[in-house]
Amino acid sequence: MSKKKVLVVDDDPDVRLFNTTVVEENGFIPIEATNGEEGLKKLKEEKPDLVILDVLMPRQSGIRLYRELKTDSAFKDVNVIMLSGIAQKTFLRSQKALTEFGGAAVPEPEVYLEKPVEPEELAAAIKKFLD
Repeated sequence: MSKKKVLVVDDDPDVRLFNTTVVEENGFIPIEATNGEEGLKKLKEEKPDLVILDVLMPRQSGIRLYRELKTDSAFKDVNVIMLSGIAQKTFLRSQKALTEFGGAAVPEPEVYLEKPVEPEELAAAIKKFLD
């Protein structure tokens, strides 16, 4: 059976290293993207099984990428772990604001972890979806 792929989207190289290390240590293949734009490109090319997504990034935020993931039929079945320095209620408020501006309503993230996150916590969230 082929190994499952996890797309890590974060503009911070230290966070990406941390995330990809946890992904590898748990037997999955990490794919990296430094912003939402690149993340979308990698999604189309690599078809990952899971996305670990930062919220605040230059060149298309995680807020927009998450929305795109959840409203595009090609990606809506891809599970997303939001991993962010901002509180979940702030993220949900921003999604709600976009919905009020005529966007589609999107479901809440399957998992929302606030940074800093412990490796065990991230590993448990990844395994929840990929085991």
